[in-house]
Formats: sequence, structure tokens, C-alpha cells
Amino acid sequence: MSYRVTLIPGDGIGPEITEATRRVLEATGVAISWDVVHAGADVQEEFGTPLPEHVLQSIRKNRVALKGPVTTPVGSGFRSVNVAMRKALDLYVCLRPCKSYHGVPTPYKDVDIVIVRENTEDLYAGIEFEKGTPQAGELIKLLAKTHGVAVRADSGFSIKLISETGSRRIVHFAFSYARANKRKKVTAVHKANIMKFSDGLFLSVAREVAKEYPDIEFEDRIVDNMTMQLVKKPQQFDVIVAPNLYGDILSDLCAGLVGGLGLAPGANIGDKAALFEPTHGSAPKYKGLNKANPMAMMLSGVMMLRHIGEEDTADRLEKAIADVIAEGKNVTYDLKPEAERAQAMGTSEVADAVIEKLRERGS
Repeated sequence: MSYRVTLIPGDGIGPEITEATRRVLEATGVAISWDVVHAGADVQEEFGTPLPEHVLQSIRKNRVALKGPVTTPVGSGFRSVNVAMRKALDLYVCLRPCKSYHGVPTPYKDVDIVIVRENTEDLYAGIEFEKGTPQAGELIKLLAKTHGVAVRADSGFSIKLISETGSRRIVHFAFSYARANKRKKVTAVHKANIMKFSDGLFLSVAREVAKEYPDIEFEDRIVDNMTMQLVKKPQQFDVIVAPNLYGDILSDLCAGLVGGLGLAPGANIGDKAALFEPTHGSAPKYKGLNKANPMAMMLSGVMMLRHIGEEDTADRLEKAIADVIAEGKNVTYDLKPEAERAQAMGTSEVADAVIEKLRERGS
């Protein structure tokens, strides 16, 4: 079977790690036809926007995309290219696995956590009022009238938006994912003790949905306590579901537990499309240096293979990546002990090493 996949190289280090990942995926033997389109700072001048409409059209048509990191141009009118893509395609799930691999220099072992982050609401919904604007002034008057609150005139505002609909579908996804992947527990993260009508709604919905999955253990944690528990004993957690802001913060924390963003894959999933990408940024200062760790994007490719039903191939590729990490010879500087960083491999050499492991495994 052949698959048509949208490929967005990105900018900064994006093209290098994208090419490394493309080579590795093609080495698995899965037939993929790439529809290559471009987004980010490098296309701003040509198209007048960092996110041309034909990029979105390609993803809508193919329903699956693999994307390198992109830079949002300063002053472009975009808060974030990534956020704009998620909104346009209603990619309401941000899925971020954080898994320990033998050979990674980190004090934490046996971590295997999946963050399920709501992707469209919360403080990231983009409903803001700038200090000193007429709209901010009207909001100040409204708060004084309805709540008797005297808000400082020099305040800016960001609206925290949590809906029952958004909460229900993300929690359902978390439980369905747990069941499909033989996970045992879902933990809902919130601050419902303080924000009773937003986080409180999220928690209430999570408790309702949990009753539909009696085979999956359910618990909830207040977000500040959750950060302490993750640092203290991350092995106690399995699938974590959270509103947008908490999910963003916790996914980076969990990435730190397993070695950093260089090993942190991600997916943005909706009902009609799925986009796979590393969670790190475009790191423009490393552009063209053949230095960036491509494994987060390769592991995003593993997630993509699983999404399209190529489970066995995905397992084989993940094991090949894990073998390269465990050997510690053909890895980038961030996976080397301090004393051995001079012997670090480049982006393309890491891809060569993974491909060799695939061949050893008979791909």
C-alpha cells in the first residue's frame, strides 16, 4: 500500500532534520509519496504570509502531514504559525509521548508518559485585549459593573476559555488512547481549587467521561502538585490529560525527564487530519551546521507510521533509533557525555546509523 503524505520541511534546522527523517522513513520500506510544501519565515516574502493556503489544502487533502519546525516572522501578524495551523485544521489533540531510552544521560529511568494536551482553548485561544485600548477599557467597566472588581487601568487581558465540548472531546481521546494502547491510568490535571468555573468545568467533565471507561484507572491532580510529583516519581504516571497551558508546560517538563526536547516527538490530531512534528523550535542559529538532533522528528515519524496503521514498521524503526541511542556512538552532542562531545555525530550521520540498524533488522 502507498501513502500520500504532506511534507513541510520548515526553516532553521527544519530542512536538515526533515531530510534525515525522510531518508529513515523511506528506508523502512513503506511506500510514501511526499507532497512537499513550505511554510514559515522563509516563504513570508513570496506569499505575504508564513502559512500559505495551499499548505492547508495539501493537509486537508492528504489528511496526514509530517512537519519540521518553523519560525514565525516577527511582525507578520501571526501569533504562531503552529497555532494557526492547529486552529485552521481543528487539530484539537496535542499528543506528546515522553519515554526513557537506555543510554540517554538522565537520572530518571523507566519513564513512559503520554501527555494529551487540549490544543484549541484555554489561554492559548488568542482572545486578548491590549493595555490602554478601548476594548480593554470596556472590559474594565464590565468587570466593575458585574463583579464589583476595581481593575487597574493599565491592565492587559487574556481570556481563559474552557468549554464543555472541548473538555469532553479531549478527555474522551485520552481514555480511548489509553484503552487502544493498553495503558492503565489517566490523570487529569487542573487548578479547579482556584479556577472553579473553567478548570472546575474541565475536571467535572473528566470525572463524567471516566465513568464510561471502567477498565481504566482515573485520578486527578492539581497542577502545582503534579509538577512536584513528576520530578519526585514520574513512573507513577501513565496518560496525562490537561488543558492547553498546563499540557504545554508539563510536556516540556516530561521531555526534560527523558533527556530533553531532542527526544520529544509530537502529534497534532483532529477528526479530519493529523500533523506530526518534533516539539522543539527551529533553532535558526544552528541552521546548516549539520548539528541538530533529528531523533525527535524521527520519533514523530514513528508516531505517523502508527497512525496510518504501519504498527510493525513503527516498532522496528523505534527499536533501530533506540539501538543507536543505546550504543552512544552515532549520536549528536546533546546525547553525549560532556567529555565526549567532541566526538559527536552530525544530523545526517545519525540518519545513516539508524538506516544501518534498520538493515540489520531486515527492513
